[in-house]
Amino acid sequence: MSKLGVIEDTLFVPMLGRLYASEHCPQILYDQKALELKEKLPPGLRKPDHQSQYTLLASAARSANMDRFIRTFLERRPDGAIVQLGCGLETTYHRCDNGRTRWYAVDLPHVMEYRRKLLPEPERETYIAGNAFSDGWIRQIRTDAPSAPLLITAGGLFHYFEEARVLALLRMLGRFGETEVVFDTVSRSGMTMMRKKYMKQVGHADAQMFFYVDSAAELAAKISSKVKILAEEPYYHRIPKSGLKLSTKISMAISDQLQMVKMIHLLPR
Repeated sequence: MSKLGVIEDTLFVPMLGRLYASEHCPQILYDQKALELKEKLPPGLRKPDHQSQYTLLASAARSANMDRFIRTFLERRPDGAIVQLGCGLETTYHRCDNGRTRWYAVDLPHVMEYRRKLLPEPERETYIAGNAFSDGWIRQIRTDAPSAPLLITAGGLFHYFEEARVLALLRMLGRFGETEVVFDTVSRSGMTMMRKKYMKQVGHADAQMFFYVDSAAELAAKISSKVKILAEEPYYHRIPKSGLKLSTKISMAISDQLQMVKMIHLLPR
């Protein structure tokens, strides 16, 4: 694992969150594949004692939110395909596959090498080693599935990159047929909070963060006048709160009230 950099090393954070939710809060997320992989993780990662329930569930909530968008998309567009940018160790395929959809997972070559060892390529999920911000991966997908509607997810990815790179990627997607993109993002105040507290608690205080969104409308205007906003919603709005610690409920409520973290679903054009 020595080849993983600061950003790539954060791929363990969502896995730990999914494990915690599966074992303690399955009403939020239950991930059988993550549980099967638990003993294969580096030993020091299996007990995230330095994290709070809130920080652990923040990662699980992202997966739960993405699952919901994916399932809704596949109900609406059964001929569609799912693309996960910066897939890391995400196990979405094993939670959401409907038995016929084509899946694509994209990440940097050394991350994908580790993913293959831990999660061998499933029957209908294609692993693509490459840079999410270049067009090589989508050209490969469009060769394989020229006209399929695509739902492209970017979970926990955009925070770490400059706005110009994210905007260039979102503009690029609009040039490759019918594509939708869903991602999580923080507001300016949410980024400040993440820098001060969250990233320290998850053990990655040295991971720099740049991209934030205060308004989906403002973001869309920067991308193109033709971009359609399909959804903009508070991060924890649909997450079950029953059985959670009071401190966790309060943190989630404050985050949603101040719109510190949100889910955004766009149709680039």
